[in-house]
Amino acid sequence: MLTSNPLNTSGKTVRKSKEPGWPEIGIMGLAYVVLVIGIAQIINMTTEDASVISGISFAALSGLAGLGAFLAAYVLRIRSREAFGIRGTSVRWLLAGIGFGIGVLLLTRIYALVMFYIGVSANTQASYQSAASGGTLAFIAQFLMIAVLTPLGEEFAFRGVLTNALKKYGPWISIIGSALIFATVHGLNEVWLAAFATGLATGYLFYRTGSVWPGVIVHATYNGLITILTAVVAGSL
Repeated sequence: MLTSNPLNTSGKTVRKSKEPGWPEIGIMGLAYVVLVIGIAQIINMTTEDASVISGISFAALSGLAGLGAFLAAYVLRIRSREAFGIRGTSVRWLLAGIGFGIGVLLLTRIYALVMFYIGVSANTQASYQSAASGGTLAFIAQFLMIAVLTPLGEEFAFRGVLTNALKKYGPWISIIGSALIFATVHGLNEVWLAAFATGLATGYLFYRTGSVWPGVIVHATYNGLITILTAVVAGSL
């Protein structure tokens, strides 16, 4: 049985490795906001609304801002990949990530249908949809940005730092609290539920495994399938 102060073979107490805390949350959040605002302004000034280039650029922004925010937290004090959950896990948990990603997709599609039939509809993802349906090259670029770069950046930041640092307060605050913040960062719009459900799934898997990779798989599965479905519906695939 594991104890809070395990002993090594010499009988001396092994010092517990450092873990992310409020300083890492603070610098991660600050860096994320600065990067998102700064890069978004550049994109808005150089591209047209709902254009293919705009969609690809904003998809890249999500990943780049996440990676930049994570790096700011990483270099602050600890500088250990394992401390931030960048560690291996079992194939079983990676497969669970695929299942959770599909589950989140089904949940959000049902929600979207309900909203459509009751007459509540909005679309803040027009530029993403334009990129996904803008032809083969645009689809490939968008897929790489939204289903590879974005999951890496956002999971490293929001799970590797935020969920990780909050886990000392227990699963409710760690998983639900970080999911609420993650969803709110995506805006109080039709995307909020999808982001919240994704945050719950990825937060739960991080809490159980201590690894960011199952969450990356959840995120990549959801974003990738949405991008493929958008392209199929538009007839570009």
